[in-house]
Amino acid sequence: MTRWTDFVIAHRGRILALWVVLFVLGGFAAANLGGLLTNRFSVPGSESERGLELLKDRMGDRSDGAFTLVATDVDGRADRRAVAAAATRAARVVDGGKAGTILDAGSGVIYVQVFTPLENQDASRVTPELRAAIGEVEGVTTYLSGYPAINHDTEDIFNEDLARGESIAVPIALLVMAFMFGTLGGIAVPVAFAAMTIPVTLGFVWVFAHLIEMAIYVTNIVALIGLAIAVDYSMLVVFRFREELAHSDDVHAALRTTMATAGRATLFSGGVVAIGLALLVFMPLPFMRSMGIGGLLVPLVSITASATLLPALLAVMGRGVNRWRIIPRRVLDRRSAKDVTGLWHGLATSIMRRPVLWFCAAGGLMLVLALPALGLSLTGGDNRGVPLTTESTRGLHVLETTLGPGALAPHQLVVDTHRPGGAQDPAMVAAQERFAAELRRDPEIVPETILVPANLSPARARRANLVDPDGRVFQIRAAGRHDSGAEESMELVERIRDRDVPAAHFPRSAEVMVSGAPAFGVDFLDRAYGAFPWLVLAVLVVSYLLLLRAFRSVVLPAKAVVMNLLSVSAAYGVLVLAFQHGWGEPFGLQQTPQIDGWIPIFLFAVLFGLSMDYEVFLLSRIREEWEHRHDNEHAIAYGLEHTGRIITAAAIIMIAAFSGFLAGSFVGLQEFGLGLAAAILLDATVVRAILVPATMKLLGEWNWYLPEPVRRALRLRRPSAPPSAEPT
Repeated sequence: MTRWTDFVIAHRGRILALWVVLFVLGGFAAANLGGLLTNRFSVPGSESERGLELLKDRMGDRSDGAFTLVATDVDGRADRRAVAAAATRAARVVDGGKAGTILDAGSGVIYVQVFTPLENQDASRVTPELRAAIGEVEGVTTYLSGYPAINHDTEDIFNEDLARGESIAVPIALLVMAFMFGTLGGIAVPVAFAAMTIPVTLGFVWVFAHLIEMAIYVTNIVALIGLAIAVDYSMLVVFRFREELAHSDDVHAALRTTMATAGRATLFSGGVVAIGLALLVFMPLPFMRSMGIGGLLVPLVSITASATLLPALLAVMGRGVNRWRIIPRRVLDRRSAKDVTGLWHGLATSIMRRPVLWFCAAGGLMLVLALPALGLSLTGGDNRGVPLTTESTRGLHVLETTLGPGALAPHQLVVDTHRPGGAQDPAMVAAQERFAAELRRDPEIVPETILVPANLSPARARRANLVDPDGRVFQIRAAGRHDSGAEESMELVERIRDRDVPAAHFPRSAEVMVSGAPAFGVDFLDRAYGAFPWLVLAVLVVSYLLLLRAFRSVVLPAKAVVMNLLSVSAAYGVLVLAFQHGWGEPFGLQQTPQIDGWIPIFLFAVLFGLSMDYEVFLLSRIREEWEHRHDNEHAIAYGLEHTGRIITAAAIIMIAAFSGFLAGSFVGLQEFGLGLAAAILLDATVVRAILVPATMKLLGEWNWYLPEPVRRALRLRRPSAPPSAEPT
């Protein structure tokens, strides 16, 4: 690291110029990124996805791109004809669009499907055109609803909720940095780091967006994680640089020591963050994979910047990092002192005097919070909790109060007979009738919503998009009584697949697929959580090996992994208590019986990385002091004193950013924000400040145990004054 730092010092001007060029290119690419991103969600290879693609190819129908025209105050045939005409006008807006048949929802309410061959995002964009084509229908009130219209109407609200986190984080970050760095020269470092790395990362996202589908919300992930890492790494390196400057007349020598210690820690920290986020890259779902790529690019770019941009900046600034003070000099001098016994040192010493008591209290609290996670219930997602302030969501509410919440997301049985006219084959017609009879016997199905081609004339069946023009492919639709992501709906999908389809005895030559939004949610959870445990295991193993190299101990990495799993588990438990048990309602959080299925996966990936960030900062400093004195208690207290304030400041910024989501209108964002904020709060306080020193005190010299065969395999040097080879 020393030789590399010398290289950076010698070429600091060229390195800074290169980063400026990358910043300009990245900024230009980021400005043109929006049109390349998508909100398409797919489960490749699943039964529901195959059914969806077949409907699109054979009938020009995508359930995620279909609109629903809802009309109230309907009285008589004239009103029904007017609504049907309005639906036809709307369908003509889209090439290949078709208006279905009028269906009754009861109490003067009717609805009609407007089928399109468009994917959800593309269909969302034409929502205003469909509304213009519908116009005013005399005598009735119309609402254009359906997934595309809901996405269109709520997109601005969703983006405002996302932006709220950033708008809260930036001013709080500036305040925290002003207090922590104490000088405008010091504040300039994280600002420059973030200003360079975030646009450059988005530039790489722009490149990937030309190669694969990238999720529309990847920019928010890049901004939040990029800001967190920029502040973390800058504080760690600048604080250490100031320490060395206070005891050295040679700026370059101080920078070499800084990069060999704090700089090295940021490289290992970035590697662990990257490993955590890499979990998403290997998820078998394009949406998560793209978010993982965006998240993974952040630590990779940040590692590069930490090894080049940071030392180059500090080499240019030198003692200028201490200029333009905004807090008293004595405070800065105290922070720069190497041998200081302040608040954090006193806390660590107090904990180590009664390690068993503190260990049991802190560990017990974390376990109590983690215990409710055993009752975690997941959903594949639906429209529950959307704000009822838009035309589309008000139309959804009308159908929910008449037909039931499942009206917008019917179950779809898609059958490919593999020959023209196969849908009218007597054996196939009989199977349709048997299947419909099975559905009617299920109390979860709304009987009035069952649409079977065999019960309609060929012309009406084609108009309702139940049969393709060749009569080869047909579908049967039926709505459940609950929303698509509810447990009842998911259980119904399993019953249809395991009981109703076999009982219908479709001819063996036919390919039968259960599709629709409920089946899509079931397939998403099956696919995601089939891979998730194995990817978690891989992340834990790789993280352990990387930390083994960083800490030069077989015990400390295991402790770090266990502590991080405890933090994530406690976050899951907090989610269950706040949302499933309703404890968050008094604080403005929505109550929901299930947690969105993507939340635990994203929480693990992000939290594991950020928690390890803090762990590496703390243990790297403890390890350094241990090698200097071989005094376990002193090393622990010293390390906490010199990194505690950094970890706390970084945690405050992240908690503020994620807490902004709690005031959002969508329950999924509230879950994401609370999970991240709670985990970081617990990790920075209970875990790092209490559990780590208590545990390390109890372990004693076992903290530093590294068997000789492992040392040789990793090609690590021996300590200058090693303790006993075998801890006692």
